[in-house]
Amino acid sequence: MTTNDSRSAGTTQLSGSKAALAAKPGQAGIDPRGPRFGAGITAVLLLTVIGLGLDAAAALPATIAERASQPEFILFAVIAALFAWGAFVGIQRHPYGLFFKAAIRPRLSVPSHLEDPRPPTFSQGVGFVITVIGIVLHLAAVPYALVIFAGLAFIAAFLNSVFDYCLGCQLYVLLVRARVVGRGRTAA
Repeated sequence: MTTNDSRSAGTTQLSGSKAALAAKPGQAGIDPRGPRFGAGITAVLLLTVIGLGLDAAAALPATIAERASQPEFILFAVIAALFAWGAFVGIQRHPYGLFFKAAIRPRLSVPSHLEDPRPPTFSQGVGFVITVIGIVLHLAAVPYALVIFAGLAFIAAFLNSVFDYCLGCQLYVLLVRARVVGRGRTAA
């Protein structure tokens, strides 16, 4: 049995939502544990933003420069930049993915299946949009905006890292089924 045959045999045993995310035979896939690893790091960082932001959320500093220099804002901006990296450069070249591939993946067993990289990459774009909205509203002095949008991103990252449920990936699958994304692609 070839590698592609074993992959397709493994995908038939996946649940419906996981089978929709699996890489198709002949398609380059990623280890699904990589995005989960990155989501775990992101969840911890977002929880830190929430913790730091709760102290100062009610009484925001008067100027944009003061709001932009708050530690929780700086960390949130770094997280937004990491989401942008994953969304625009690709999940395969994201810093967490590269670290996972180089340092952690060699120590693990072979994954039961490979995942299509497009849904997790789309999910990074969703995370980017959510964090950018939080950044803009925080700079506009909307109380608790940073904490609320960090909380939304945390929920998604937590679900992915702990329960292997990627909200952005599921949204991608729904949009593909509705023919909103992926229209221009044809099967090779």
